[in-house]
Amino acid sequence: MLVGEVMTESVVTANPDAPVREIAELMRERNVGSVVLVRDGGAPVGFITDRDIALSVVAEGRTGEDRAAEHASSPVIKAEPDMEVEEASQRMIRHAVRRLVVVSGGSVVGVVTLDDLSSRGLEPELSARVTRAALPEYLFHARGG
Repeated sequence: MLVGEVMTESVVTANPDAPVREIAELMRERNVGSVVLVRDGGAPVGFITDRDIALSVVAEGRTGEDRAAEHASSPVIKAEPDMEVEEASQRMIRHAVRRLVVVSGGSVVGVVTLDDLSSRGLEPELSARVTRAALPEYLFHARGG
């Protein structure tokens, strides 16, 4: 099975210079938990989640006027639509992430998440390995890992 068959095509994007407050409002309006930050031309340069905003902005007492790029994951870990799901899963494990930005011709065409892979037949053992790899270290040990 290919990434292009399981990815979510409707990706919310924003400029990396946008204020975090704008990104949070965009997440609320579009009912999403993540936004891909893109430069002109559509090349992804960062990935910001609601968790990033909660932990690195709100919990740290930072301002909502900070640039989104200051709180985003970068570099972006990418996949291609014609990549095998198994290979995408291995990439998630290697980079300890739960999401990959899917790029074609240099532009964002989708996002594939662990949930996308798990719900479409990813082997349970591989799914568990991706989950363990993406857990923050303190949670992994707290759960007996």
